[in-house]
Parts: sequence; structure tokens; C-alpha cells
Amino acid sequence: MSAKTLTRADLAEAVVRKVGLPRNESQELVELVLNEISGSLSRGEAVKLSSFGSFGIRSKGERIGRNPKTGKEVPITPRRVLVFRPSNIMKDRINAGLSENSKG
Repeated sequence: MSAKTLTRADLAEAVVRKVGLPRNESQELVELVLNEISGSLSRGEAVKLSSFGSFGIRSKGERIGRNPKTGKEVPITPRRVLVFRPSNIMKDRINAGLSENSKG
């Protein structure tokens, strides 16, 4: 597995290479897309990207947790968490390399 992390700058550079937009417009485009996704999620709306997956918000209730160091019980407050479900196409793409590597 690669340790490389895909960044906003990498996404903008890909737009420059593939679409041919100037670098500053490519960066704006990437920011607009990411802001639209995060804005929708913060309003509680699901985001579905065809052939990629869907993002959603799940509410978690209050519960009792345990400090692993001391063993003391502590309350965990209710919160909303971001969840991602990859599409079947994405799962297939990710797992395609596994069958090729295991044949060796």
C-alpha cells in the first residue's frame, strides 16, 4: 500500500492536467465542490456520488465509556458522526488488485 495522501492541491493539479483550467480556477473549483459537500452534510443532507459512494450523518446517543488507562467510567455525550458507504463499483475497484496479487 502507498503512504501517499491525496490533498486538495493534488485534486486541483489533476483538474489543471485533465481539464486545462488555470491553476487558480482549478483550486476554486475543488474548494467549491468540497464546500458544497460539507455544507450539505452539516445541514443533515446525505451526499451520494455515483460510482463512488455516499456520505451521511448518523446520530449517536449518550453512553457510558471507560477510560482505558484508569478503568474509570465516563459519560460520552450525544453527537453526530460522519459515515461513508462505498458504492459496489468502488468496492470492486479497491478489491480488484487483491485477486491479482494473491495469484503469485
